[in-house]
Amino acid sequence: MLSAAMTNLDTCYEGLKEAKSYSNVVQNLSPIISNGTMFLSLSLALFTKGWVRKTNTNNYNPLEFNHIRSENIDGNSINNMRKLLQLGEAGIIVNNMVVVNPDGSGNFTTINDAVDAAPKNTKANSGYFGIYVAGGIYEEYVNIHSNKKYLLMVGDGINQTIITGNRSVGDEWTTYKSATFAVAAVGFLAVNITFRNTAGAEMHQAVALRNGADLSTFYRCSFEGYQDTLYAHSMRQFYKECDFYGTVDFIFGNAAAVLQNCNIYVRQPLKGQYNLITAQGRTDPNQNTGFSMQCSSFKAADDLTSSDFAVKTYLGRPWKEYSRTVYMQSFMDSLIEPNGWHEWSGSFALDTLYYAEYNNIGPGSNTADRITWPGYHVINETIASYFTVNYFIVGNFWLPYTGVPYTLGLL
Repeated sequence: MLSAAMTNLDTCYEGLKEAKSYSNVVQNLSPIISNGTMFLSLSLALFTKGWVRKTNTNNYNPLEFNHIRSENIDGNSINNMRKLLQLGEAGIIVNNMVVVNPDGSGNFTTINDAVDAAPKNTKANSGYFGIYVAGGIYEEYVNIHSNKKYLLMVGDGINQTIITGNRSVGDEWTTYKSATFAVAAVGFLAVNITFRNTAGAEMHQAVALRNGADLSTFYRCSFEGYQDTLYAHSMRQFYKECDFYGTVDFIFGNAAAVLQNCNIYVRQPLKGQYNLITAQGRTDPNQNTGFSMQCSSFKAADDLTSSDFAVKTYLGRPWKEYSRTVYMQSFMDSLIEPNGWHEWSGSFALDTLYYAEYNNIGPGSNTADRITWPGYHVINETIASYFTVNYFIVGNFWLPYTGVPYTLGLL
């Protein structure tokens, strides 16, 4: 929570800077934001040194779920949900479910109306409120606020259920507000949905999904954009068997996020640009945030493969001073440059970032010619284990209740 609070302050400041018409506001708020960040940093340091090391994580359960009986839900509906999720009878608990279908055959014709109908502040042990989104293209901007907890949203599959928009950074929208789909509610779970921003490479920052939801899970979803496709903003997040498409910094933010068994497809950028898969935004050494890419695949998308101009692709660059990203047990195709990583601006953050690789395969995985920054490491099994689902996002205490399969540790 302290890490996320710091991220929220930083996001506020960045957004005000992007909105040029608010220059006076930025000037007036800068000292206040700076003081707030300083106090949060001090609190985080005291908390980390004084409490975290004494915590017995074996006794920590952030959800306190009980396997209660499903109520107020049609039997055929829950069976269909389980079929879509490929879950067994001991799987996910859904206490209510509504259907979204543009043809009028469901409860609602828009996703926003279904979200509005969801109860507020659902308790963790009450199960999910389910929203089944029938196949179709939904041209709407969805923003799920923090009081809509434990929502389950299921579509008909990637490229079947598509939520799309085309906002990008400009006079009206900041990066934060450009998102087609945004969620901040604890326990959000999405399955079989495509999230898309069609603004295009020429419009630069254009977010498909912004996620600041703690204990959030995305399973078999697709995220499509160019620059800034996935804004993994804050809190603990898990992505399983998902597809990501983008060009510049297209997985960015300051969440503690694990991407497991995902496909990352690098697209053709604007001529003269180079591709950067990640731009992690950790601003304080005590923040428990970062990106962990495990058992995933990094390849060129079709348009990059057939590009008529040369494009360089890098694993990431340091958006913020303590940027942290780990690639492990993944396949890297030949598109990855031999030196692997790119600076943000000169020597900024090269001493303070933490970038690591462990036991990757493929023609782009050779670490012999990687950059030699002080913050870059080729790590061993023990250190890599700290970036697994078990340790990094304490996944064993909340992922079982999502019904989504996961690997707890290293393969």
